[in-house]
Amino acid sequence: MNRWTHDMIQDLVKTIMPVVLKVGLNPLDTVFEVVDYETMNQLTAYGGFPKRFPHWSFGMEYEQIRKSYRYGLHRIYEMVINNDPAYAYLLESNTRLDQKMVIAHVYAHADFFKNNMWFSQTNRKMLDTMANHESVVRKYIDTYGPEEVEKFLDVCLSLEDLIDFHSLFIRRTGDEVDEVPPRPQIQKLKVDRAYMDAYINPPEFIEAQKEKHRRLRETPQAFPPKPQKDVLLFLIQHAPLENWQKVILSLVREESYYFAPQRATKIMNEGWATFWHSYLMTHYLLEPDEVVEYADKHSGVVASGPGRLNPYKLGYELWQDILERWDKGRFGPEWDQCDDLNRRKNWDRKLGLGMQKIFEVRRVANDLTFIDQYLTEDFCYEHKLFVYHFNRETGMYEIKNREFREIKQKILFQLTNFGKPIIYVQDGNYRNRGELYLKHVHEGIDLDIPYARETLMNIYRLWKRPVHLETVLQNRRRLLSYDGGNQLEVQIA
Repeated sequence: MNRWTHDMIQDLVKTIMPVVLKVGLNPLDTVFEVVDYETMNQLTAYGGFPKRFPHWSFGMEYEQIRKSYRYGLHRIYEMVINNDPAYAYLLESNTRLDQKMVIAHVYAHADFFKNNMWFSQTNRKMLDTMANHESVVRKYIDTYGPEEVEKFLDVCLSLEDLIDFHSLFIRRTGDEVDEVPPRPQIQKLKVDRAYMDAYINPPEFIEAQKEKHRRLRETPQAFPPKPQKDVLLFLIQHAPLENWQKVILSLVREESYYFAPQRATKIMNEGWATFWHSYLMTHYLLEPDEVVEYADKHSGVVASGPGRLNPYKLGYELWQDILERWDKGRFGPEWDQCDDLNRRKNWDRKLGLGMQKIFEVRRVANDLTFIDQYLTEDFCYEHKLFVYHFNRETGMYEIKNREFREIKQKILFQLTNFGKPIIYVQDGNYRNRGELYLKHVHEGIDLDIPYARETLMNIYRLWKRPVHLETVLQNRRRLLSYDGGNQLEVQIA
């Protein structure tokens, strides 16, 4: 088929939507549009949106995607946006089978967006918001010039990961970032009888208390009162930026928070969509003459390439595993304590709780908790998972081990904070000179020092005072600093 029309897509939607609802999915209302491969490449470069603020990085991404498509290295069948209504783009060169499969895939994504708690705080009108961001940045380009705005955007985008994903779920009564705890007041010792007060609280005791509080008043208070993980918010509120710069940094931060849940649920979300397109196709939508083509397309989705973990494959297999385990009752203390291999192999209590369980997990989990709770030793053994490393002597990558604990730890480590370093603002008035002191939470892997130094330079461009970063390098505490001209590294005792 050379060209899909809107009416033809709607005919497929009318066939697919009833079975989507029948199996229990509850997706966002979804608008489908058919696009050619050039438009699809542009949408992909923009993160799925038809409009983004102008920046060279989007052009670079587009060129990479375009060449990859042209050389046959990949093909994007669909793209869906977390919006209300959700917008889904389908490739016009898709076959009828492709369109059925990707529409089912899209509806599962839309169900995940709507019902997973980690998406509950996202902006459901992001399509409009992205267009507004483009308009704002273009206005600043007209006012301040393209070079000035692009140079500032470079700095902001290099820092876009310095947010606190969990802060969206913290309910505050007000702006607590600048909140300073009240100074303690002089307290007399409690006495039961008034005539004893002069003996319990003599004048010299009161004077000592006054002197103590005078010293406390002269001691600079911590700023911020508590370490702050949302570094971008701290910079927006306290860095000496012009108004237009604060606006641009704020919109970069807003977009970073929008995309964060998608990064935090990549394995779950793609696995969920793959699980449901497979279930819907094989149970309801597949025609006899489409079986071979479908098997070929589905196997391509879950294929594992060298050197990487396919989130579609891992998520799909884990959802299948959860479904089977809860259908057969393979959970709980009795199952965990059973060490009879034959009994475990034939274990089936016919509970039929699988569907109920996967919808429950879909609602509350993210990738970190998904892997932590549902990746089992049996699963790793069945799917032949292993940890590999680079052998410097042979110059080749080799299997390091197949130990379940290390496999799980490796995956969890890659998922923690999206695999990015955890950085806090420790002190915004370091040495009482307005310098910024950041602290890296060391999790066993040292920072990429050239990258860390470039990051310090970019933060300096916003803070305009020396910036320091405490970290651990080669098991020793180090302080990296940048003062606008010099890069320093010193050891901390």
